[in-house]
This record gives sequence, C-alpha cells and structure tokens, in this order.
Amino acid sequence: MQQLIYFIRKFKYFLLFILLESIAFIFIIQHHSFHKSKFINSSNYITGGIYNTVSSINDFFYLKSENHRLIEENIRLRNLLNKSELNLNKDTFILNDSSKYGQKYKYSFAKIINNNFTKRNNTLTLNKGTNQGITADLGVINSNGIIGVTKSTSKNYSTVLSILNKNSKINVRLKNSNHYGTLIWNGKDYNILQLIDIPRQAKIKVGDTIITGGKSAIFPEGIKIGTIKNFKFESNQYKNIDIELFNDMSSIGYVQIVKNLERIEQQNLETSILNE
Repeated sequence: MQQLIYFIRKFKYFLLFILLESIAFIFIIQHHSFHKSKFINSSNYITGGIYNTVSSINDFFYLKSENHRLIEENIRLRNLLNKSELNLNKDTFILNDSSKYGQKYKYSFAKIINNNFTKRNNTLTLNKGTNQGITADLGVINSNGIIGVTKSTSKNYSTVLSILNKNSKINVRLKNSNHYGTLIWNGKDYNILQLIDIPRQAKIKVGDTIITGGKSAIFPEGIKIGTIKNFKFESNQYKNIDIELFNDMSSIGYVQIVKNLERIEQQNLETSILNE
C-alpha cells in the first residue's frame, strides 16, 4: 500500500496528464461524427483481425486433425489396392475404364457444411452437387464408417439422409460370420444405433464388429460401422442389440461419396426379375 501511495505521489503530474488526455479524447469522439466514425472503423478493423486470427488458428488445428484422418484413409485405400492386385507405379491415378481394371466404385471428396444430429430425422448438406457428378442414392462415408445416403441435389449442393434418421435402413453383417441384419436408429443416442433381423442361430457377443453387408447397390461390403455394446436374448430371439458407432456423428467434417459404377445394371436386373 505504501508503495502504491509513493508511486502516485511520484508520478502524480504524469497520471493527471493521462487522465485529462483521456477525457479530451472521449469528448472529441462523442461530439465529432467524423472522429467517432474513424474510431469505430479502427475498432472494427482490430476486432475483425483478432476474430480472423482466432478463426485461422481453429482452422489450422481442425485441418490438422482432418489431414491425419485423410492420411489414414489413403493408407487404407492403398492396402485395398494391394489386395486387388493392381500393380501401379504412380502415387496417384484415375481409372476411367472400369471394365479394364475391374473397378466397381468411384470415390469423390466433399465437405459437410451443415450437420443435424439432435433431431429424430437428421440430414446433412454437402458442398458438392450435380456439377460435380453427385446424384441421389450414393453412399457417404469417412474413414470411421458410414454417414448416410445422398437424397437430393442441386448444381453445387447435396442433401444426405443421415443414418440418424428413422427412414435409414442399412444392410449390415457380423464381421466374424455371414449373418446379416439391418441397422436402424431409435432416435435416442446419436452414437448408438440398433441392429435388427439377426437370426437366432447367430453367435454374437459384446465387442463384435459390425460391417456393411454388401447386399445393396449403395455401399461396398466390409466398411466398419461399430461394435456391439449390449443385447438381450429372449424367447429364443435377439432383442435390443445396440451398436456403438466408430464415428462421432457430432464431429464430422470431410466425407467420401461412393458411386457404384454398376448400380444401374444391378437395379435393372433386379427390377426385371421382380416384374416377371
């Protein structure tokens, strides 16, 4: 306290000068519109710069996380290419002739610009549309699993029926067996989905991995979705099989859109059989 009093006494004239200058500055701003507008513009410029810097820092860390995820996905795709015995020396390539190389699926990247996950019927919006070759009924995935299916498109945007939607029904199977089921959502927890239609003969346990079944014309077979969290076996049948997703549906940024190059052929054949 004594030091504070000593400081004020020693610099009292300087402090008085600062106080009077501040009062004069306030009077100038309040009573002169030109100076007032200049001050506001300067303040906006400074705060705008701060917000921009903070946004850039947030984007940097977000992109760092996304880049790490993309690197993992590239490694996974390279492993798949090795398994399919495509001996290519280039680091990047495009397969234009699916009949020549046996390519069935084509992948393209998109960014999620709107993501709903708290409603009963959730959708997402992507920054790609018909101008980028996106149509309805294409699978949407990322490195952690499936996101949904494209439903409607404009020139530069697409909406996606999220797996967090009562109308979503995904064909899946147990990774360790050939028993198939259907993945749905009861609308409660956005990280927990439900598995139905599993036959009683199937042997399941907590921790078993669920993957896409490949029995639809949308998703490739073998995409990991999640693991069995809990279930009940009553009256000789499975009930309440909860699947904990690998994906955090509240935090997804970039996705891959999957186009089945043979989808039309498959659907036409299946339709012709039904019409017989």
